[in-house]
Amino acid sequence: MAEMQSMIQNTVVLIPSLEPDHRFSAYLQELSSVGFGQIVVVDDGSGDGYRHIFSEAEEIDRVTVIHHEVNRGKGAALKTGYRYILDHLPEITGIITADSDGQHTVDDCVLMAEKLAEGKKALYLGSRDFSLPDIPPKSRTGNRITSIVFMLLYGVWLQDTQTGLRAFRREDLDFMIRVGGERFEYEMKVLIACAVQRIPMIAIPIKTVYENGNDGTHFHPIRDSYRIYKVILGGFFKFMFSSLICFAADQILFNVLRSWLFPMLGLKVNNTISLGFMADNTSLANYTARLFSAILNFRLNKDLVFKVKAKKGTAWRYAVTAAAILLMSTLCIKFAGLIGISPWIAKILADTLLYFASYRIQQNWVFKEEI
Repeated sequence: MAEMQSMIQNTVVLIPSLEPDHRFSAYLQELSSVGFGQIVVVDDGSGDGYRHIFSEAEEIDRVTVIHHEVNRGKGAALKTGYRYILDHLPEITGIITADSDGQHTVDDCVLMAEKLAEGKKALYLGSRDFSLPDIPPKSRTGNRITSIVFMLLYGVWLQDTQTGLRAFRREDLDFMIRVGGERFEYEMKVLIACAVQRIPMIAIPIKTVYENGNDGTHFHPIRDSYRIYKVILGGFFKFMFSSLICFAADQILFNVLRSWLFPMLGLKVNNTISLGFMADNTSLANYTARLFSAILNFRLNKDLVFKVKAKKGTAWRYAVTAAAILLMSTLCIKFAGLIGISPWIAKILADTLLYFASYRIQQNWVFKEEI
């Protein structure tokens, strides 16, 4: 019990706030009464009409309020709080982020502090139960779709991808600040960064609170959903674009070499050479075009898709991945033939699954860059 109280005392609750309602001061008072070491509130440009609420907050024991003169977004507000904690609260060992709209109870904040006491390098996520009957349909559907897409692209199942109740150690503050993003998309970028860097994300069941249909939220369904899905799918769409460019280059170069350049040069070899493959115009054109498209794909993925700076080992890791994907595709087609599945159907299924696998391998291994 004493150890738990010590952990609470060494934990800060950080709350980004935009236009809070009259219940906000009571929420802060309750957080203070359970013994949290500090409560940092970032007023993200709420305006003069809300000054009295933040003035009341500043009167509460261990509450500090930081003001943004204009609205800069949730991500920017969180980073302002993180920098304040780094610079002014050296005694704090754990950080909990919570929203100001009444969704995150004080008991759940205490629960997150209990998990922080375990000392793990992890991001704890307060996970809501979206199967409950009183959940707004748009929230249930939106979270479920996002969870499925996140699982496909990043290999981690998260039941609640949009929770604002999170907890992590002080040692991870620098990491959180370096993650890009200024508005609602920042929290998704944190999840992606943790998935890529293999930082465990541990779901902690919490109470599911939606007061008045969640009308207190400042989440804009169209604008902010676009930003979030742009973050989730942006890298994959670039990956697809790179693949289409290289496919087109492969096809064009193959036909130019086979039908025009090689015949013009008088190159026509029909025997088997020492490397063991048929060196006719078609084979040479195919090998040459495939080599060129592979080099082009490597450069596009490195510089455009994953934006990795000069780093040793990326070329050979890419080559190993490409060879492994090709081998797996061939084996899947051969196995499918043994069980009576048509090769062309097997190739479509295998290559589709391997395409997602290739994206994740390139993201998490070939072009992985430490944040």
